[in-house]
Amino acid sequence: MAAYDAICFDLDRTLCESTQDAVAVLESTFDGAGCEQFCTPAELRAAVPDLPSTGTDREFYDALFTEVARRAGVDPTVAPTLTTEYLDRRDPTAVRFRPGARAALEHAGDRGRVGLITNGGRTTQTEKLRSLGIEDAFDVRVFTEPSAGIHPKPSAAPFERALAELEVGPDAAIHVGDSLHADVAGANAMGIDSAWLDPGHDDGHRDHEPTYELASLESFETIV
Repeated sequence: MAAYDAICFDLDRTLCESTQDAVAVLESTFDGAGCEQFCTPAELRAAVPDLPSTGTDREFYDALFTEVARRAGVDPTVAPTLTTEYLDRRDPTAVRFRPGARAALEHAGDRGRVGLITNGGRTTQTEKLRSLGIEDAFDVRVFTEPSAGIHPKPSAAPFERALAELEVGPDAAIHVGDSLHADVAGANAMGIDSAWLDPGHDDGHRDHEPTYELASLESFETIV
């Protein structure tokens, strides 16, 4: 068990998960757009690492649906319509803690300073934090804001911002997240220890090795 001055967490699929059925939401999205479904939730996740930096939820999903359409050999001009239908159905407040997440946050607060580093915009992610009742659980919160130079993980920018505001060096911090591509690769490149929370689905090739692997946050206290 290691001692850290700062513990940072990812949000989506790390501290929380949606209570909406991803399959049903996507099926309804395509039905609403009057378009034959050409991707699954897993295929949407797989396309995320190849997306350009975006500043808003609409820009993100436009880029995402454009990319999966391209991969499926479908006319990408359908992307804006799919984005509209998807955002109409998605409820950012429909979230719940992942197992052990609330206790992990409390434990982290007892051990040192706590940060949030999330690949999401301020407005949407703050809605999730409020719904969970943890808006004030962090000493610093870093959201994706390309206009301010804060690009999504694995960019160094969000990690640098968090460390600067937490006033700690990379060797005194750990970052916890579910993505090998975003969380582990980003932390590793900064010299920050990383704890990978296995999301239970294929996250691609193991090109990035975490310092720790966790089946769930219920075992978080064994590493810090």
